Amino acid sequence: MKINPFRPVEQNPYKRQMNTVERHQAAVKTDKVEISPEAKEMQQIPSIVKEREAKVAEIKKQVQNGTYEVNAKDIAKGIAEFYKL
Repeated sequence: MKINPFRPVEQNPYKRQMNTVERHQAAVKTDKVEISPEAKEMQQIPSIVKEREAKVAEIKKQVQNGTYEVNAKDIAKGIAEFYKL
């Protein structure tokens, strides 16, 4: 009967498996969004914030009352400008 010696720790198959899992997790990339300092400053201007809140509140009120109407020509014009048709 032949008795094999214990294998060294470096050859442990479980350790190799753990290394591949760690490499896989490191390889996963995530999306990232950055807002410029100028845009952050614009968001904090009090007059713009108040105007935006007032406009949103008015639109919410119109939607709840069922009186909000969408101007199809303005939407078409915006789409055309976006795609530069």
